Amino acid sequence: MKILVADKISPKGVAYLRAQSGFEVIEAYGSSPEKVLELVRDVHAIAVRSETKISADVIAAAPLLRVVGRAGVGVDNVDVDAATERGVIVMNTPSGNTIATAELTFTHLLCGARPVPQAAASMKSGQWDRKSFSGIELFKKTLGVVGLGRIGSEVAKRAQAFGMRVLAYDPYLAPSRAKAMQVEPATLDELLSQSDYITVHMPLTDDTHYMIDEAAFAKAKKGLRIFNCARGGIIKESALVEAIKSGKVAAAGLDVFEDEPLAKESELRTLPNVVLTPHLGASTAEAQESVGIEIAEQITDVLRGGVIRNAVNMPSIDAAAVKVLGPYIDLGAKLGTLVQQIAGPQITALRITYWGKLVDLDTNSITRAVQRGYLRRISGDGVNFVNAPVMLERLGIKCDILKSTEHSDYTELLGVEAIAADGSTRSVTGTLFTKAAKPRVVTINQRDVEVEAAGKLLIIENKDQPGMIGYIGTLLGRDGVNIANMSLSRQAPGQTALIVINLDSEPSEAVRRELKGNPNIALAKYVEL
Repeated sequence: MKILVADKISPKGVAYLRAQSGFEVIEAYGSSPEKVLELVRDVHAIAVRSETKISADVIAAAPLLRVVGRAGVGVDNVDVDAATERGVIVMNTPSGNTIATAELTFTHLLCGARPVPQAAASMKSGQWDRKSFSGIELFKKTLGVVGLGRIGSEVAKRAQAFGMRVLAYDPYLAPSRAKAMQVEPATLDELLSQSDYITVHMPLTDDTHYMIDEAAFAKAKKGLRIFNCARGGIIKESALVEAIKSGKVAAAGLDVFEDEPLAKESELRTLPNVVLTPHLGASTAEAQESVGIEIAEQITDVLRGGVIRNAVNMPSIDAAAVKVLGPYIDLGAKLGTLVQQIAGPQITALRITYWGKLVDLDTNSITRAVQRGYLRRISGDGVNFVNAPVMLERLGIKCDILKSTEHSDYTELLGVEAIAADGSTRSVTGTLFTKAAKPRVVTINQRDVEVEAAGKLLIIENKDQPGMIGYIGTLLGRDGVNIANMSLSRQAPGQTALIVINLDSEPSEAVRRELKGNPNIALAKYVEL
């Protein structure tokens, strides 16, 4: 398998890839877009930093591509939507630069409190000016941390070591975690009005774009010091410039900008109380080595069919999760395939329901398995865990996920229901039996059965009358098809019965036609799992 290393990553990361049996590594740093299009024709993986653009055209030109690995956090240079549609995993390395970025943030905090860069520049110009560079202390001041993820948490720890009070705004911050970290949860307005220093550590999204704008600065303390080593665009630069000019903001430190590189004529460059760095968050020897090795390991895991970590366009599955979720993922795929074959083509929604112990698990990967299973016979090998939701949406099929607290006869139960436009449904449920965790189907169309979810199945709904089982067995016997197992379900004598048969081989088309043509048989469906 070929791996294109398009941008320069740690030599140890490249060496790790080269040491893998069956891998051919192509280093092509600084290639033109045209050269990249040529190189990707037969590659299975691409490793990049921020220089090379992995556009939709690049992805379309790489029919064998399975994974794009970004040695760093941001994936702005990768067309994630195009990758998802093609079923290509996009991964980053969010933890490799955590300490480097936290330390740079704190460097900016200290420079915002004590104007060391400005004093150093003055000294180098031959001056001795002690009066112009007076600062303030961090001790007993309030730091507002906007976003208490990995980096925000590390900044908070360092602030506490300096004797600062830490407020934290994060919509996903659990009270228990805030208490454990000894930070005070706050609304954004509370944080703005109480903080002497503010640092932002949010991803750039529609919700966080210009989160700190003119209105936010109006609510802030006079003399605020504010810092951004996360993503350009969270702080509105024009609003920041005006807040500095008015004296509302006493100092600022920026490592990231709305447009990079920062324009030479940017007014930010002219403000004496602003410290600027050219996106250096991950620029330490340790961080670069860490992310290079990490992305090499992640790419190897994907190409070897192992765990998926730090994927940005699908649920990541680490080794521990695979051990727990693996059997349920298999069960979900089988049930998705089964319900597709008994439901027919005209459905508008899939409803996936979890009961019992499954309610407490992270079921994202199981849901993807159901979706992929449903699409497998429709879309072929082109569907995978990455693009299954997109393909369902394209077919006009909505997917609803329910976690039920209702009582179930099983400790863990997974249900998949296909809903047609007229409201009619076809459904299956399954669970795991025995210590070997073998998947079993336990209901079909709300009728109790018990069959192994594997291999070849014949599903028959028939009028419950004497001789039907013998008739079916004789017909299959004449066809040379052996019955491995059979499950029979009926509601009451003389009504409709459901027969599910595990077969050793596929029945002939003639047998299927005869079964479907029998007036006492309402449904005769051969399915493969």
